[in-house]
Amino acid sequence: MPPFQRVAILGMGLIGSSIARGVRARMPGVGLAAADRDPAVCERVRALGLVDHLAEPGEAVRGADLVILAVPLGAMEEAMAQVAPALAPGTVLTDTGSSKAAVIADVGPHVPAGVHFVPGHPIAGTERSGPDAGFATLFEGRWVILTPREGVEPSAIARLADFWRQLGSTVETMDAAHHDLVLAVTSHLPHLIAYSIVGTASDLESVTRAEVIKYSAGGFRDFTRIAASDPTMWRDVFLKNRDAVLEMLARFSEDLAALQRAIRWGDGETLFRRFEASRAIRRAIIDAGQDTDAPDFGRRH
Repeated sequence: MPPFQRVAILGMGLIGSSIARGVRARMPGVGLAAADRDPAVCERVRALGLVDHLAEPGEAVRGADLVILAVPLGAMEEAMAQVAPALAPGTVLTDTGSSKAAVIADVGPHVPAGVHFVPGHPIAGTERSGPDAGFATLFEGRWVILTPREGVEPSAIARLADFWRQLGSTVETMDAAHHDLVLAVTSHLPHLIAYSIVGTASDLESVTRAEVIKYSAGGFRDFTRIAASDPTMWRDVFLKNRDAVLEMLARFSEDLAALQRAIRWGDGETLFRRFEASRAIRRAIIDAGQDTDAPDFGRRH
C-alpha cells in the first residue's frame, strides 16, 4: 500500500518530474498535483501528462498528505511561504535540497502547527534539467538521506522513508550538519572543482577553444559533464552550504599543495601512495553498487 494518497510537488525540474514519474510507475492510484513558477515548465508538464492537477502553489498542495519542495535552495523560503496557509494538520512536508541546515533555517519558521516537517535529500541526479530530463528509475539503488528535527512524529518519518523505498531508494537518517559536511566532500566540492577546471581550460590564451573541445581527453570530458549541471541550483548550493564547502575546500587546498610539492621535488613515492589510495576508493564505490565497473564507465561506442 502506498504511504500517501495525494502527493504535491513544488518544482518540476529533473528531480520533481522524476518523482512524479516514479509515483506513476510504482504507486498507481496515488493522486499527483504540482506547481512551478516557470510558465514554460508548466506547459511541458501539461504536454507530458506528468500530474493529475497543475495549479498555483497554494492550490496544488491543498488536500495533499505529502508535500515535496523540489525547488532550488534559494527558492525554498519563498515556496514555503506561499503554501504554508494551505497545509493541513497531519501533512508530511519534505524537500529535496542538498544543504539541510539551510533548508531547516529557511523553511522551518514557516511550518504550521501540526505539519510534520522531515527534510530530505535524494542523492540522485544527472547533468540535465527540466521536466523532459526526468525518468521514473532515477532513484533506484540510490540513497535518500532524511534529517528530521528533534520532536518530529516518528510515524511521519517512517511514512516518508517508505515512500522513498517504494521509489527504489535506500534510506538513511542523520544530523543536518553532518549531512552538509558529507555532501560538501562527495558532491559540492567535486562540482566546484569541475567548474574551475573547465573555466581554466576555456580561458587559457595559449590554447584555442576549438583545441580544448577537439582534443578533450576522458578526464576533461568527464569534468565538462559535471560542469554542465544546472547553474541556478549549484549557485544556490554553494551559497547555502557555504561553511561546509569552505571547510572542505581548505582541506582540499592543503592536499593539493602537498601533491604540488611532491611533483616539484620528484617525490614519486608520495604520488604513487596517493594515487593507489584513490584507486581503492573507486573500487569501494563500485563494490557498493554506486557505479559500474564496465570499461569507460559503461559508455556505448
